Amino acid sequence: MSDSSRVELTEAAAELVRRLRTDHGPLMFHQSGGCCDGSAPMCYPRGEFRTGGSDVLLAELRVPGVPEGVGFWMSAAQYELWSHTRLVVDVVEGRGSGFSLEAPEGVRFLIRSYLAGG
Repeated sequence: MSDSSRVELTEAAAELVRRLRTDHGPLMFHQSGGCCDGSAPMCYPRGEFRTGGSDVLLAELRVPGVPEGVGFWMSAAQYELWSHTRLVVDVVEGRGSGFSLEAPEGVRFLIRSYLAGG
């Protein structure tokens, strides 16, 4: 079940999403439970990363200037650990590892988490 109140974007992240949307079309995020970039959501062209039964759609993020929602998916195993948190997608300088669309920009998306309701 999708709940946009569980995930939000900082203004810097929203601006980067708008730029990436212009270059790559509709987008999606996937937050894996991987060991190396567990706090870095990966941004892909929508549908390029295959989701399945082991993934949960947390939100369809609405970004001003982007005509469609940006799906935010997380592995079900990681969701079990983070189900009590509110997630904020931010952008920081530096390149992350992986195949996320922002890598050539010299920045990377990063998750900041807070206790839900707090």
